[in-house]
Amino acid sequence: MTFLNKFGIGPTTGRESSRTVTAPGNNGRGHTAAPAAIAAVGPNKNTEKSESSRVSNGLKELLWNLEGLGHGTLLDLGSVWQTTLSFFIERGFRVTSEDILRAWKDFLDKEESALREATRSPETPIDVTPSGRAGRFLEANLQYPIGSFDAVLLWDLLDYFEPSMAAKTVASITELLRPGGVVFAMFHSKKPEGFQRYRVVDSSNLQVVSTKVCCTAKRVYQKREMQDLFARYRTMKSFVGRDQLRESLFIK
Repeated sequence: MTFLNKFGIGPTTGRESSRTVTAPGNNGRGHTAAPAAIAAVGPNKNTEKSESSRVSNGLKELLWNLEGLGHGTLLDLGSVWQTTLSFFIERGFRVTSEDILRAWKDFLDKEESALREATRSPETPIDVTPSGRAGRFLEANLQYPIGSFDAVLLWDLLDYFEPSMAAKTVASITELLRPGGVVFAMFHSKKPEGFQRYRVVDSSNLQVVSTKVCCTAKRVYQKREMQDLFARYRTMKSFVGRDQLRESLFIK
């Protein structure tokens, strides 16, 4: 993804419009909302293998926490779906989308190529430690002003990151959230066999979309480890589903 495409101002790819204009206005907390978010629409239908719906108590709790906010701001870090965008925009939210896992996969592919080149040249060695990779990635991604968002849809992305990347991602998100902001995250109780994305159907249901594998799961988090990752948050609330997914809300 090029720098321009990331913000929806590069050439289109024949899918739906690459621009998503969110609801304007004041965010209800004395801050002027940022410029309208621009995002690319999600993958084509033919990349999907199957779809199913699940009741989401975590989504209901998220909406309850955001109730009365007015024109809030939300960061969606998953695959970009028009249904999810429309759901929050219709409720007055200004939505920014960044498919962080896809960007991470592209980054790792480029890093591998750069590493092969580095072995054939006397230039300064590349820091190939997990922490070094994560640091370089986040220098070019999740770059928004501090306190930009009232809520973040993190989905199950932490399960697919190396521990160093997961910790640094949570730290970055924490800086982007306003006090009282909410993170909606999901964790698998065992390593998933396939790969899936999520989109909002309505105020209490998510659609689970099985797709081509983007990244393989790296680890399974226990409750204590989740609490350690989000140690700077004052409240954690979890809902365990029958499909081996734990939905968690973290309030800053």
